[in-house]
Amino acid sequence: MKKIFFIFALALFTSNSFGQTKTEAKNIFANSYDNVNDFENILNPNQVKALNGTLKTFETKTGNKIIVVTISATPSYRDLSNYSEDLHRYLRIGLKLEPSILFVISKDLRQIQILGDNKISNKLTNQEIENIVNTYVVPELKKGDYYKGLETGSAQIIKKLE
Repeated sequence: MKKIFFIFALALFTSNSFGQTKTEAKNIFANSYDNVNDFENILNPNQVKALNGTLKTFETKTGNKIIVVTISATPSYRDLSNYSEDLHRYLRIGLKLEPSILFVISKDLRQIQILGDNKISNKLTNQEIENIVNTYVVPELKKGDYYKGLETGSAQIIKKLE
């Protein structure tokens, strides 16, 4: 009887360990997101507060939500594009945030990805987003001024959506 109990307990413990590992690997995204989420720590607290304020004001005024996420790596992903698409899906379905624009940037990977929701496509096309990134964001990132790149890029997106 002790042997059977030991085998059952071992099987139960082993299956829970494996189950937790799979759950942890799947759940790489945070449980909550604000308008600005600086996981890479490339902004100082005042910059996060200022950009967050700008984006919240815009959201209150127009109903369009812009979420900025900085990350140093894309765990379990080959590139920032796939990570961004899954994060966008997670924000919409998992957290019910419905971002109009998702702005994902990685200083370490030297990559940027901006995803727009279908509801804004009549005001802001993918080509316009690409132009904003190339004209306003990338030049500032190359200078090392991530805040200014995010601020001016967001301001240009806001201008198009208002």
